[in-house]
Amino acid sequence: MSTAQAGFARGRRQEVPASSADWVRPAAGGGPPLEVHPSADVNLEAWALAHSGQVSSWLARHGAVLFTGFGIGLDEFPRVAAALAGPAVEYRERSSPRTQLAPGVYTSTDHPADQPIALHNENSYQCSFPARLVFCCLEPAERGGATPLADCRRVLARIDPAVVAAFRRRGVRYVRNYGRGVGLSWQEAFQETSPARVTEYCRARSIAPEWRLPGELRTVQVRPATAVHPVTRQEVWFNHAAFFHVSSLEPGLAAALLEQFGEAGLPANTYYGDGGRIEPETLAGIRAAYASETVAVPWRRGDILLIDNLLVAHGREPFTGRRRVIVSMAGTVDRADLPTHDGAAR
Repeated sequence: MSTAQAGFARGRRQEVPASSADWVRPAAGGGPPLEVHPSADVNLEAWALAHSGQVSSWLARHGAVLFTGFGIGLDEFPRVAAALAGPAVEYRERSSPRTQLAPGVYTSTDHPADQPIALHNENSYQCSFPARLVFCCLEPAERGGATPLADCRRVLARIDPAVVAAFRRRGVRYVRNYGRGVGLSWQEAFQETSPARVTEYCRARSIAPEWRLPGELRTVQVRPATAVHPVTRQEVWFNHAAFFHVSSLEPGLAAALLEQFGEAGLPANTYYGDGGRIEPETLAGIRAAYASETVAVPWRRGDILLIDNLLVAHGREPFTGRRRVIVSMAGTVDRADLPTHDGAAR
């Protein structure tokens, strides 16, 4: 098993009757997500440990699996998440505000409820990223709050081949600014209080740090725009090129930030890997590809949503009401260990 494949591996098997494979059954439909239900009184943690091959097979085909009807709550969630995805990993190089509820368990996001979160793959801008995500609904919203999903194999197929070829060749440049009172501070993003340790972290991960005024940090990193899944060997659209681009912001907010900080001082922005600006029509085409493949997944209390982070992008619809959704991330995939597509930027 390669290092990249190991990121998708799971915990130890547990002895249960062979017939228990039928205790969790998929509903009709191709997904994502594949929706599965219990056909008996089943312990999801034990079932998942015993049938890891079935779970992996579902993920490879559908990219995401929705376990509904199991009634999972906060107390059992860490064990169920580990059974489905493996030991939890820490959330580093953060881009979304989150509250840690337990070791390896976070609120899905603390982003304002009235604002949507665009489709993205978790931490695709990093040189290593989580292999699987496990979400759990503790309390659904009164209205809205669905989690949109999109199969990144299909997203890639919808993008103009010339655009894909350009991104394969040039990659994506991410420019982020911390400590200016907008967005996350560098302390929250890197979970560090020492500039020296942040600098060391960045340099070990091909991130160029630039300390500016006291307390202000700018980082620049170039990553590939696509990835090849280590198990399915399928190429996927895997980046934050549209998500982090200034044009993804509400126009009034984008204009205000540009006026206050200038383009170089924006909290986040993206370019081609060589520094060239990404054309508006290219960004529009990327967003249209996501929109064409989007499936909104409404939440029910106790639902578990397992996502292969390479195969499926996720987001969040605006909502009213409390909406309590939590997440755990598992497995570490290093880009350097992934298969390559001919012509893709490294």
